[in-house]
Amino acid sequence: MAPAPLPTPLPVGIDELLDRERGHLDRLTPDQAADAIADAGALLVDIRYAALRDRDGTVPGALIVERNELEWRLDPQCDYRLPEATGHDLQIIVFCNEGYASSLAARSLQALGLSRATDLIGGFQAWAAAGLPVQPPAGRGKGGEDGISGRTPSPGSPGSR
Repeated sequence: MAPAPLPTPLPVGIDELLDRERGHLDRLTPDQAADAIADAGALLVDIRYAALRDRDGTVPGALIVERNELEWRLDPQCDYRLPEATGHDLQIIVFCNEGYASSLAARSLQALGLSRATDLIGGFQAWAAAGLPVQPPAGRGKGGEDGISGRTPSPGSPGSR
């Protein structure tokens, strides 16, 4: 006996979908995310594509996982998971460039049972604008001698890993 087909959803625009899905997330500001990483060991995950990382830099300590691999790499039950995918109770903070795609990605992780998955309001751009640590792209040093701009990271912050 074949399973019954799923009902066809009513058409919805991306703005409405995004608003609806964000209603299920406890989204974090850059400062809240930095605190969650430093204080509670949250995992910060960069899903931006390589061209954006090459253009703008990266967040020190963030795990880079391409969006098309995210669920396989962070599902604790998957054979292709990363070592950081230690369990369903892990707090995961996903970020993209400006905080749109990351909301949908976080909801997808929640659908896998990663109930503490969320995203970063404003994405990488908000993180950098808040003065949090950013490693510039290779060959484009800014800030101090170590090439990291922004605040001095506290112990356990993404910039100290």
